Amino acid sequence: MRKVALVFVLAVLAPSLVLAWLAVRSLRDQQFLLERQQSLLYQGVTDSVAKSISDYISEQQREFSSQVDAFTSGKDPRSVASQFDQEIRAKSPLVEVGFCVTLSGNLICPTCPPPFNTPELRAFCLDNSAFLGNHETVQVYWNGNNSTKGAQNFNSFGSLNNSSLSQQKTPTDNQNFDSNAGGGQVQQQQTVANNLQSANNSLWAQQGSNLKMNRAVNPQKNNYKDIAANSAADLQDDNISKISPAEAEFGQLIGNDMDGMLARYLQNKLKLMFWHRQASDPDLVFGAQLNLSRLVGGLSGLVKPDPLLTNEIYVALLDDNAKPVALSCGFQAAWKRPFVATEIGESLPHWEVGAYLVNPDHINQLARTAKLTCGLLIATLVLAIGIGGWLIVADLSRQLALARQKTDFVSNVSHELKTPLTSIRMFSELLADQRVTDPVKQRSYLHIITAEAARLTRLINNVLDFSRMERGEKKYNFHDADLGKIACETAETYRPHLENNGFQMEFVLPPGELPVRADTDAIAQVIVNLLSNAEKYSNGERKISVEARQRDGPLPCAEVRILDRGPGVPHGSEEKIFEKFYRAHDSLSSGIQGSGLGLTLARQIARAHGGDVIYEPRAGGGSCFVLRLPLKMA
Repeated sequence: MRKVALVFVLAVLAPSLVLAWLAVRSLRDQQFLLERQQSLLYQGVTDSVAKSISDYISEQQREFSSQVDAFTSGKDPRSVASQFDQEIRAKSPLVEVGFCVTLSGNLICPTCPPPFNTPELRAFCLDNSAFLGNHETVQVYWNGNNSTKGAQNFNSFGSLNNSSLSQQKTPTDNQNFDSNAGGGQVQQQQTVANNLQSANNSLWAQQGSNLKMNRAVNPQKNNYKDIAANSAADLQDDNISKISPAEAEFGQLIGNDMDGMLARYLQNKLKLMFWHRQASDPDLVFGAQLNLSRLVGGLSGLVKPDPLLTNEIYVALLDDNAKPVALSCGFQAAWKRPFVATEIGESLPHWEVGAYLVNPDHINQLARTAKLTCGLLIATLVLAIGIGGWLIVADLSRQLALARQKTDFVSNVSHELKTPLTSIRMFSELLADQRVTDPVKQRSYLHIITAEAARLTRLINNVLDFSRMERGEKKYNFHDADLGKIACETAETYRPHLENNGFQMEFVLPPGELPVRADTDAIAQVIVNLLSNAEKYSNGERKISVEARQRDGPLPCAEVRILDRGPGVPHGSEEKIFEKFYRAHDSLSSGIQGSGLGLTLARQIARAHGGDVIYEPRAGGGSCFVLRLPLKMA
């Protein structure tokens, strides 16, 4: 049994406890896992909105290119360039100022001699004349559509400082950017510009990007410690903007591209420009500075979450100072602390789309619910494993005990069969050989043979009846009977055997009948088994009493009580003695005969009649076995 328990603990219980411990440890990460899942879901929303905004601005840039082509269609671009500002502002409400400049730096439009035309034009000329004229390098965020080389240099390699650029420029370069050059000179200008940009590209590649800017917002998801995937450096990098400015002149930005957009900050205000040039005159560049307020007005309709998530998050478009410029709905929040955020890109540098939780405690509530649910599930499973293991061990213990009892039963039955057979054989041989001539002894020997044969018959009948009951094949012939009469007749039949063994028998019978519905032979077998049990265990005063009476109460019944003065049943075995093969006193060690089936059969037969057989300790020592059957009501 100890080996079985050890195997069970090592094979089932110990692994189950280890798995439970691991599961409990995983509960601590439930909140992080939920936050991680929600952040991935909401990050997809902000990524989608940011992409929609970038696509919208790119669409406006393409529309601007189409308007430039329509403006110069069928005309000499240079002849109409001076009117471009008025024409483009009339056609596009997003355009604040339209400009036209040559690659050599000659600003054709707008014309800004004193007095300046409007405050917008005055500010534009003051801010951009040197930059557009290739006389000043500024920090810009650039996005070209046709040249991947330029995009790689500006977006990947970062900034170029002024001293490096001044070393690359030569007087010859300045001479070549002459607005009055002829056709050959134009080609030479383009070649020189390309050579200059190639030289700058090499320098950018050697320097790399040293300019890193912190994001205006600090998404909450960046503070979650993803021990499985992210290191501390990775989390710190999430707070660094992926958009870096580059320092260059306007002519260097254009390179071989035919159109594009760029953004720059002037007095901490974002200025966004589109530019486009035509294949017929690539030296002429048409551009426009956008009205940012009108552009944001067109973006408001794009700032909204997925319809399925409207009850979970709000979405806001934040400028470079983390101030909201467009909201999915009216709400207030800690703008610099969105749950997740996505940078829009070079078209709106350092602008972000942030997602804010409608109910900030919702994830904590979900985490607590998940912890509670998983905890209860783990506890239930561990409890089920424990109970199941206990039941298995208990059943195994019962089966092992039953196996031992069956082994004892075989030994007991073999002993029980051997004893009467030995007596029958010995006395029958004496009588057969005529070694005993005394008639008294002959009758005594014959009586012994008869008693041992009856004993052998009872033993075999018990075994056969038990086998039939186990298979459910035992049949009963119920009819009206008197329990007192059955008890008296059975006891009288058994009296000679008891008296020959030195027992005294007393009868206490009721004055009237005890009517029951019963199988007479089966009830007689119960009484015989109880008398036999009293005989075997009466090792003191050899006196057996048989009492029959009616028991009154809510459910009146008839009783037959068989009392002896034996050692009684040990404490704790009052119910076990009715189990199959169980014996409170082992026959081989105590010398008490029996197979361990008599009381089992007696109780099974009684319960099949709607009654029972119970044990009660007898006052003054001994045992009292009671057969109870329900009375037949008139």
